[in-house]
Amino acid sequence: ALRLSYLRAGGHDLAILDQLLHLQVEATVLEKGTTGLHRGGRMRTLSPQPATEAPPAVPAEPPGAGAQGLDAALLAVELENRRLEDELLALKVRRERRADAGLLVAQRHAEELAQLQAEVGMLRCHAEQTGRRLPPAILPPPVAPLLPP
Repeated sequence: ALRLSYLRAGGHDLAILDQLLHLQVEATVLEKGTTGLHRGGRMRTLSPQPATEAPPAVPAEPPGAGAQGLDAALLAVELENRRLEDELLALKVRRERRADAGLLVAQRHAEELAQLQAEVGMLRCHAEQTGRRLPPAILPPPVAPLLPP
């Protein structure tokens, strides 16, 4: 629920999404009472990983875990799938926002163009009604080159 609300609010930081995923895995493992995230008797730290590094797909299994280890592995795969779906959702939301922004800019340009075309039409109509022509350009008299002494 935290991850979904973060994404819906426009969040897309992969480090935060990764940390939320690890917190969810840890909470699920603690609820089930398995030791899927334990390594050497110590709990792994939940520091955010760089965005280019993927989290481990399957947590380390303790020897002889049997069905519990498989449940934890399946849970980790399901959580990774959810994380990837959330990333896809975030990418789709960003793409839609960019498309919406582009559409708004195009509409604004179209409105400005229509307004300018209407103004040009009104000026042409006004010029035709008054019968006025623009005065010819008034140029200064030509200057002859100076003669040598």
